[in-house]
Amino acid sequence: MIALCALILLAGFAVALPATWAARAFGHRLNALDGGGVAGQIKEAPRKVPNTGGIGIFLGVGLPLAAALLALSTGVADRLSEQFQGLHAHLPGLIKRLPEAAALLAGILILHIIGVIDDRRALGPYSKLIAMLFIAAAVIIITDTRLLELLDHIPLGYWLSVALTVCWVVAITNAFNFLDNMDGLSGGVAAICGAALLANALVAQQWFVAAMLALTVGSLLGFLIFNFPWKRTGATVFMGDGGSLVVGFLLAFLSVRITWAGTTVATAADGATISGAATGLGAPGWAVLTPLIVLAVPIYDFLSVTLIRLSQGRSPFVGDLQHFSHRLVRHGLSRRAAVLVIYGCTAVTGIGAIALPKLDGWQAALVGLQTLLVLMVIALYEWARTPPDVGTPL
Repeated sequence: MIALCALILLAGFAVALPATWAARAFGHRLNALDGGGVAGQIKEAPRKVPNTGGIGIFLGVGLPLAAALLALSTGVADRLSEQFQGLHAHLPGLIKRLPEAAALLAGILILHIIGVIDDRRALGPYSKLIAMLFIAAAVIIITDTRLLELLDHIPLGYWLSVALTVCWVVAITNAFNFLDNMDGLSGGVAAICGAALLANALVAQQWFVAAMLALTVGSLLGFLIFNFPWKRTGATVFMGDGGSLVVGFLLAFLSVRITWAGTTVATAADGATISGAATGLGAPGWAVLTPLIVLAVPIYDFLSVTLIRLSQGRSPFVGDLQHFSHRLVRHGLSRRAAVLVIYGCTAVTGIGAIALPKLDGWQAALVGLQTLLVLMVIALYEWARTPPDVGTPL
């Protein structure tokens, strides 16, 4: 199955690469270029770069997923499984996941459409937020994908679990939307986070989650060919909201699938019922912290820029030049160097998270401490001196 996941990753890459190239050409032809944003937003001077790259990312995930759904539902996958050792045994489980996969595909399709519309004509932050809340709630309830299922035994515990999961999904979706503020940043960080979660899913033998993460990482890599801040050209296409909303939603949803916390029920020799804690990774309870560690850097950017805006009496949803990446540039780094530094910090926390589900308590505490130290070093570097006026374009 690991080899199959590698092929799935390559499939996502193979679809996203030409799809992003075509979306870039499509954007130039229709003059669908980066714009000035919503009222009150502070942006760099608009560049003649299409913001249609999210189409390539969505197609890189959506087309292979739709093809897989069709193959599984028609029996084609059963015949093809003979070519892949070990796949046939997993087919019943994959077929059982068909409704969940269809709901996820529908959810990211609607988000993609909303994002593409917003890229052309700003819908306003609160309209998007309400849409995200409804889509997240619908997909979570339909697929029964929830954090802290161990709350189910208390009054209203189910709905509390749903609410917490919706908050998580919407927060991470917005975090990657916020992070899309510099060439290659959101896509590259998302690819690193997705790779760390993919490693966790493979270790835990969560094949549905692993396949979806492989598609996501492959699609992001195909997109990054055109979005990375190359020294000679820089990004030639942006993902726009049509891509960032899809990427954030996928990572948030899939992180819940492998890190839920529930209860197990067993029967003792005397017939008594025994309940205990369980996690989606089949690991100790601290495994549920894996997404927090994998996504620590995007969360840091999201929380820090939100607090800065609120302290200034501004809406946290109206963009400006106060993100983590912008602050690093103001401290003397080039844009490309700032992006690579954020990549490195994300990789450090992600590598620690891969091992977390298999560690003893004291070892897990060290991983948590390492993550906190990374964020503390970042914060100390950032706030060692006051940056210039945040309203000044870089």
